[in-house]
Amino acid sequence: MARLSQPRIDQRPPLPLRSAGLRPNPYDLAIFIVVGAAFVVLAHGAREMAQPIGQLAGEPVTLDPANLPEYALRTVLRMFAAIIASLVFTFVVGTLAARSKRAELVIVPALDILQSVPVLGFLTFTVVYFINLFPGNQLGAECAAIFAIFTSQAWNMAFSFYQSLRTLPPDLEEAARHFRLSAWLRFWRLEAPFAAPGLIWNTMMSMSGGWFFVVASEAITVGDTTIKLPGIGSWLAVAIDRKDVPAVLMAVGTMALVILAYDQLLFRPIVAWADKFRFEQTASQRRPRSWVYDIWRHARLLRRLTVMASTLTGWLGAQLPRRTSPVAATERPNLTRLVDRLWLVVVLLGCAWALWRIVQFVDVSLGWHDVGQAFGLGLLTLLRVVILIALASLVWVPIGVWIGLRPNVATRVQPVAQFLAAFPANVLFPIAVVAIVHWRLDPDIWLSPLMVLGTQWYILFNVIAGASAFPTDLREAAALFRLRSWQWWRKVILPGILPYYVTGALTATGGSWNASIVAEVASWGTTRLEAAGLGAYIARASADGDYARVVLGIAVMSVMVVACNRVVWRPLYRLAERRYRLT
Repeated sequence: MARLSQPRIDQRPPLPLRSAGLRPNPYDLAIFIVVGAAFVVLAHGAREMAQPIGQLAGEPVTLDPANLPEYALRTVLRMFAAIIASLVFTFVVGTLAARSKRAELVIVPALDILQSVPVLGFLTFTVVYFINLFPGNQLGAECAAIFAIFTSQAWNMAFSFYQSLRTLPPDLEEAARHFRLSAWLRFWRLEAPFAAPGLIWNTMMSMSGGWFFVVASEAITVGDTTIKLPGIGSWLAVAIDRKDVPAVLMAVGTMALVILAYDQLLFRPIVAWADKFRFEQTASQRRPRSWVYDIWRHARLLRRLTVMASTLTGWLGAQLPRRTSPVAATERPNLTRLVDRLWLVVVLLGCAWALWRIVQFVDVSLGWHDVGQAFGLGLLTLLRVVILIALASLVWVPIGVWIGLRPNVATRVQPVAQFLAAFPANVLFPIAVVAIVHWRLDPDIWLSPLMVLGTQWYILFNVIAGASAFPTDLREAAALFRLRSWQWWRKVILPGILPYYVTGALTATGGSWNASIVAEVASWGTTRLEAAGLGAYIARASADGDYARVVLGIAVMSVMVVACNRVVWRPLYRLAERRYRLT
């Protein structure tokens, strides 16, 4: 019997709770103190974010070390607000794309395009909107920063959840149809638990990846509009401008402490809890551990409250309409096929209209020479992305498999990997600038590795997730047949982690295009280097407030990313669904 959580079909009222089970113990007290402190900190941060926007005038960010804890709090609140929005987005959009062919026809290409749009591209057109939404209040700028961080987190998580739902084992789907589960129970009892291991690792990666763009989201410069929100990102931007190395090191140290804190208090307990959702036929001998999760399990009152909440959720789900038949339809009606074709026509017409509007805009504002220039620069950036992703895959796939197959190692590596993924590559840009200038190197070549510094971790985290979720019984079967070396990689582990690797490589590719905005332009004080590419083109146009070239650059980048996804990554997705699906 698989260890995946099974649907609760017995909807009888729960037995009355014993009074002894409602008495709190010391573990309940400890968790209550932590949760209470978190609410106090949240209330303080929310109050500071709602201050008048006039406080951001002048020098709102100083390099006084006494302000660094406050800045760290503000940044963490923005990132958690973005990650919560990303989770809601993932559950809604990923589920729609996996369940509905019509929705998938729109959502998947839209995600391809959105993940390729750089953070600066979103900020260029959203800062003024959010500021006008909350006139005279910092909430507008805060919402713009949160939205920018959201755009660096959501697409990776949505792709992961969508991939997991598309590779749901057929026997579990058959069981769900047999029990006639409602859509609500099917989601919470089957789909979400099955997708949990991969989604959790991708959520950690998205949380860490948000740090990469925190400088761009908190120190916003679009044309004549400049806003610096108090936070670690703004601190880093000011420190880099002033060449203040001690301030940069203090910011990095603070980031390390923050990452360690939310790893221990949040992500590691969630990883330990989600281990029970692994789909396998035999129990794993090594399971991830967390001292916070152990405290939660020993907390008497909280466990009772959790059981009550789970029972209530199951009861509410049982009230929803169930499937009318336990057997799936084998042939769709002709009317449904006709509607599908009409929907395809509507989508194609919408895409043609959008493309025509872009062509009209470019024809009026720019010349076709500008279009050719943008495509030429895009090809240079494409070449960098392909080479860097190939090199990153060769390095991190074996390492990720080795880590993922060893839960004890994964537990120790987890905070280190999160810190490396969260480490802002902007801190290394000055070192790269100084080295390139000192040794008179070619910026077109030596600025390129900066693009993959923050995005290579998508590959590592997804491979670790895939190896961690790899069924123990298949590993035991491979050992029984004595598969070794290349045969083991080709026949066992690579097919097993393929859906996860495709998700990681796809999002790493989109993230590298996104990172080209900041990686192809590096500065240290007054020294500024540029590499020829589409990222530098968009960054220059955004700084100049040249909206026509910003639109052109984003359109070219989106076309190239979607073309790569359709030619390379989507066929690999289909291969994983067709040949390497767990059965």
